[in-house]
Amino acid sequence: MADTMKALIATHPETAPAIGAPDRPWLSYGGLRALSEQTMHSLRAMGIGPSDRVAIVLPNGPEMATTFVCIAQAAVTAPLNPSYREDEYAFYLEDLKARAIVLADGEEGPAYAAAKRLGIAILRVHVPEGAEAGVFALQGDAADTPASGEPAADDVALILHTSGTTSRPKIVPLLQSNVAASAENIAASLDLTAKDRCLNVMPLFHIHGLVAAVSASLSAGASVFCTAGFNAMNFFAMLKEARPTWYTAVPTMHQAILTRAKRNADVIADVPLRFLRSSSASLPAQVMQELNKTFGAPVIEAYGMTEAAHQMCCNRMDLQKPGSVGVAAGPLVRIAHETENQLVDGTGEVCISGPNVTPGYESNPEANTKNFFEADGHRWFRTGDQGAFDKDGFLHLTGRLKEIINRGGEKVSPLEVDGVLLDHPAIAQVVTFALPHPKLGEEVAAAVVLKDGSEATERDIRDFALERLADFKAPRKVIILDEIPKGATGKMQRIGLAEKLGLVETT
Repeated sequence: MADTMKALIATHPETAPAIGAPDRPWLSYGGLRALSEQTMHSLRAMGIGPSDRVAIVLPNGPEMATTFVCIAQAAVTAPLNPSYREDEYAFYLEDLKARAIVLADGEEGPAYAAAKRLGIAILRVHVPEGAEAGVFALQGDAADTPASGEPAADDVALILHTSGTTSRPKIVPLLQSNVAASAENIAASLDLTAKDRCLNVMPLFHIHGLVAAVSASLSAGASVFCTAGFNAMNFFAMLKEARPTWYTAVPTMHQAILTRAKRNADVIADVPLRFLRSSSASLPAQVMQELNKTFGAPVIEAYGMTEAAHQMCCNRMDLQKPGSVGVAAGPLVRIAHETENQLVDGTGEVCISGPNVTPGYESNPEANTKNFFEADGHRWFRTGDQGAFDKDGFLHLTGRLKEIINRGGEKVSPLEVDGVLLDHPAIAQVVTFALPHPKLGEEVAAAVVLKDGSEATERDIRDFALERLADFKAPRKVIILDEIPKGATGKMQRIGLAEKLGLVETT
């Protein structure tokens, strides 16, 4: 078992392909190890040691993947969203106490301006002409006193912030051992081998892409084809060029792929996938079934979060249950009482314990007291999700506890309402959310996107729901949109949606 990022890639054959990209030669494992050594020497010469924090702001692609993998073997990585504004960068860089920031050659946008403002060292990624995918040289000012040392298993490898939908984002430090354990858990649950190739369309400033696509593949000696990010228009062209055995995505991406699948049936037949993976948001059962039918391959839904270095549960390769996030796949997974620090049977808050789980939020004792507890000889992390296991050990989520709609004391699972509305023949996408109500506290609302060429009114959709759900669960408000607002990683966000859509209180 590997316990550091360096150990993850240490033993794979020199010439085996590791990192690929459109129109670029493949980078081998031998090349990736040499690049890692070179990066370590460059950082040490610049005075950056194992505990120093290096923010990375690069577009999606092979260099983003390799800078993460290489720098994480030498220092603390902190990938940031390339579409932030200057003030956002300033907040995150200061909050992280970043020692340096990695930017592309010539990049002088908002991240550069924020780093200059804060006096943070700027390191440049130079890509030599005709280089193999992911090859770069790190350029920066040499330090008067070079640094030394290598990260150990209990040193931090990766720092990410929580999304901060309802509060100030929390800093999540993930140890070398956390990332290595999660990468190996994912590789084991997907039966990854050196013959596998992942087509990565996920953003690499987010735990899903960094660990499930890149780190898990590298832990198994498999290869990763790094695209510039998700684009439904060129997805099948990428599939044809990369010839992967699998890809991982969020549900909205899978849905966009399905809308273009029929006209690309020849590519699907020519590039048979071993499986497809979905994570980071609940995959509607209808979408899982359509993907399975379209690609003729198992659709593996997994359940992850930043604090777990991604994966907690995963559907089995030999058995997938639509509507379930699968069985425990790495950490111990149990159900806890929602307000008392004890484990319970039945429905409650999902909690986890294991080597992939963060040791705790940084500089936030209040959040740690609230989210961690000791029971049955283990330290448990509360996920904030409500759910229950079925008789086969498969976990079924009811929703985020803070997303459960409280309609005058009646609790409504938005995931349940989503599942019913997606059976409507005219609906392509749906997100059920809480609408503030002066008397009931919250009312049930739903935002929907209709299928191309389909028609339905708010009344039609409400009537459809009322035939299939108890009256208190049926949405009182249905908003038909061209597109549902999404977060940076492509997830539809329930919390704050009423405000985003400019909806007033109803009576």
